[in-house]
Amino acid sequence: MNSDKNRVIVFSDVDKRDGIGIGVYQDDKLILEIFRDDTKRTKTATFFQQEISLDILEKSIETFKKEIPSDFIDY
Repeated sequence: MNSDKNRVIVFSDVDKRDGIGIGVYQDDKLILEIFRDDTKRTKTATFFQQEISLDILEKSIETFKKEIPSDFIDY
């Protein structure tokens, strides 16, 4: 998943929500987002494509756990 068209991007969002996550792109299209929301104290996955292979899903979860700290930030 490391070609130019298939990649994982770590991002933060402080507009409508407050936290950090990863966006998973396949063929330059966002297909999956896993996000840690520090305000709601939740971790969620959002799918932007109806079918995502289990292999990509498992690798995405592994990447999220590796790249994103598990502790929520208190404000």
